[in-house]
Amino acid sequence: MSVQLSPIIAGVMNWGVWDKNLNTNEFTHLINLFIENGITTFDHADIYGGYTTEASFGKALSESKIDRKKIQLITKCGIQYVSENRPNNSIKHYEYSKDYIIWSVENSLKNLQTDYLDVFLLHRPSPLMQADEIAEAVSKLKADGKILSFGVSNFTSSQTELLRQKTDVSFNQVQFSATHHEAMLDGSFDYMQIHNIKPMAWNPLGTVFRENTDQTFRLRQLLAKLVEKYHIGSDIILLAWIMQHPAGISPVAGTVNSGRIQQLMKAKSLVLDKQDWFAIWTESMGHKVP
Repeated sequence: MSVQLSPIIAGVMNWGVWDKNLNTNEFTHLINLFIENGITTFDHADIYGGYTTEASFGKALSESKIDRKKIQLITKCGIQYVSENRPNNSIKHYEYSKDYIIWSVENSLKNLQTDYLDVFLLHRPSPLMQADEIAEAVSKLKADGKILSFGVSNFTSSQTELLRQKTDVSFNQVQFSATHHEAMLDGSFDYMQIHNIKPMAWNPLGTVFRENTDQTFRLRQLLAKLVEKYHIGSDIILLAWIMQHPAGISPVAGTVNSGRIQQLMKAKSLVLDKQDWFAIWTESMGHKVP
């Protein structure tokens, strides 16, 4: 089944105890604010908040009375995080047995207080994953109406192809930004375009505003000029840079700042001059294109 996501996705990872520690009313306010600004897709993973953030979101969603059909929910499974909520985990590892995948989806549905997931992703590739077993789990979950579509996260093209031989793979969420642009050079986005796999980009602002390096210094200098040229924030310019790629990438925006949320969708309509697009890539690399 084809699932339509909003052009920009709200990343929920930092809403809970891992960072902002928002209460139920604040969760509800944020959900509504994103929806009001055209962002209707929310990105989760079971491990966020040490396996607690899904439930916090689900409580807010239930109390908000928002029409479930007007939003899209993504979640991921597979990372076995060392947490008091998973007492049997003594080391971080991955689990993709059929029974575990099905259990994890059902647990996420319970936590999110919903009957189905629009998109279900495997969070990280495991050397021990068995494609047949994963395909069996996905087939059952789809047949039972518990997931509408299936994808992966942080998978290489060959790892994705291994699964695609057994089941449809519709999404791949990868790291991509002006400071981490390997996916457009190593064949990942080419492969996704060939096989009609929708890319999502986590950490779409990269390290531009978080680290002081030669790379980020060059980018910030350029962005200061582009802000004057386009009369819009540098974060929106960086999102537009991603969205201009022909693979049709949806950035996962992790902000909880109301002012920034109200600006995010401007990235969809901002078309950078081609030379400005290449200038961002050039300053990231620190040299002209080959």
